Amino acid sequence: MPNAFNFSVSPFDCLSGDERRLVRDSLDIAYFREGEVILEPGVQPAHLFIVIKGFVNQTDGEELVATYGADDCFDGRALMAGKVGSRFVASEEVLAYQLARAAVTELISRNATFGALLFADLSKKLSALSERHSQHEMQSLTTARVSELLLRPARYIDAEADIVSVVRFFERHRTANVLVRDERHNPPRIGIFTNTGLQRAILDGRPLDQLAVRELANFKLVTARPSDYLFDVLATMIRHRVRRVVVQDGDEITGILEQLDLMSYLSNHSTLITRQINEAADLAALKAPAEHITRLIALLFRVGTKVSLIAKLVQELNAKLFERSWQLIAPPDLVENSCLFVMGSEGRGEQLLKTDQDNGLILRDGYDCPHDLPALCQQLSEALAQFGYPECPGRIMVSNADWRMSATEFGQTVRRWLLMPTAETLMALAIFLDAHAVCGDPQLLEEVRAEVFKLVNDNDALIARFASAINAFAESSGWWNRLFSLGDSSAEQLDLKKAGTFPLVHGIRALALDARLVETGTVDRIEALVAAGKLDAELGTDLVDSLHFFMGLKLKMGLAALEQGRASAGGIVVDKLSSLDRDLLKDTLGVVKRFRALLSHRFRLDAL
Repeated sequence: MPNAFNFSVSPFDCLSGDERRLVRDSLDIAYFREGEVILEPGVQPAHLFIVIKGFVNQTDGEELVATYGADDCFDGRALMAGKVGSRFVASEEVLAYQLARAAVTELISRNATFGALLFADLSKKLSALSERHSQHEMQSLTTARVSELLLRPARYIDAEADIVSVVRFFERHRTANVLVRDERHNPPRIGIFTNTGLQRAILDGRPLDQLAVRELANFKLVTARPSDYLFDVLATMIRHRVRRVVVQDGDEITGILEQLDLMSYLSNHSTLITRQINEAADLAALKAPAEHITRLIALLFRVGTKVSLIAKLVQELNAKLFERSWQLIAPPDLVENSCLFVMGSEGRGEQLLKTDQDNGLILRDGYDCPHDLPALCQQLSEALAQFGYPECPGRIMVSNADWRMSATEFGQTVRRWLLMPTAETLMALAIFLDAHAVCGDPQLLEEVRAEVFKLVNDNDALIARFASAINAFAESSGWWNRLFSLGDSSAEQLDLKKAGTFPLVHGIRALALDARLVETGTVDRIEALVAAGKLDAELGTDLVDSLHFFMGLKLKMGLAALEQGRASAGGIVVDKLSSLDRDLLKDTLGVVKRFRALLSHRFRLDAL
């Protein structure tokens, strides 16, 4: 039947050639007028519908449950259940494919991924999607290029230098190779000398302090270009039996690519960034690894790495970057007697692309800082801004005196937040509860955080008011209706943070505070709540899956914006999502909706 069927959309993009032929042989096309009922509750469906043109509304009673547009399919679950549970009506003229029930049943029996993506619950859908991503990982890695790597710097020495001077150069720069510039040769030439050359120098027999490096350097350089594929470069190294290549962009040498670095990149790219952060001698040297963290995120996401693993890795790399920055700015005695910490999504380990700075500094009681602390903290905020972490509009940064103070002063501040709560102070408390130490003495942070748990005991009214922030955006945003307003050009963008991430994260934060849990990450808090019997295990799984989907969708939108050279707007135009992402978004926002209802009942938020 129709050859124009779109096999590039979910769930049909996972079908084999034979399975696609089955689909084509089992298709018909149907037309429905505006207002016409396509499926009624209680009937036995005979087809799976795939929309070609127009929109279909799904309702339960008076409630709009979903809207289906081009390339969306319905109602797979009814096919399996044998009975339709909702009403499906054409909201305008609709043209749709009808795929026979027998063909759908056969596809499900042949292809588990197709079945999971068609009608399974959220967890199984995401598991199937993750499995598909992992199948493409090696193929995607082969597309990585030299320009994506952190190269070792190209360092030069004169060809007249003796071998002893070269060894001192190696030690001083912590390197095992150096480029040799021979200006006396006609024409001038560039060679390379490595540790392998040292062996030949020793065996030469002449005094090393009289042996010029020119005599043992290799002037037949093996080179690569920034645009070369990594696997091609690896093949070049094997072919020439070398452990490094010189990278040239035109006539300019941009660095040295070591075989070890190339293999590390293919197996664990973060080690290169960590090395560069640890070896940074000044703030300027930290700018490159800060930029490469974003490149690493893009690469890992492209090859299908789970977003939870990316976030965990990013938290560790950012912590290293912040720690090294503070160590380069602050004198050792200040570092020893303070605790630099990050908050918000960075503190929870849920940050991916760079966002506003949220950090603070606790000073040890009795430590009289002999330095210009405001100037040092301002320098840190400015350095992080240069690395791509914008200053916080709310001034929640160490450069603000309200977020740097002694441990006793911080403890008193936290007590004021609790005993004299306002919307502003409760939000400050929420941010602080996610704090994660990155440099200095972490015990200082734990001592201050302990003040919170001392004062929340049996204070149900405070916990309820704290939890009520989950409804801060519920009425004004109207997100649930906007999600299903496909085809409405006047529909606003969906704010994913307000609609999904914030109520989920803050709701879990409130439950964790009520249970006196010390965990700071949302997933860790969910697992602890489930283990303590404070949260249903099935709902906990759905919440974890929903959080990771929100993070992944936000990352996908952010990376797309970066590739186009624009800032991420933060909002999501639902019409522009793939059918799979739109389907998953409906499921995950439905989970958040159920969770908000549970919290409202648990904390009696309707009585506030």
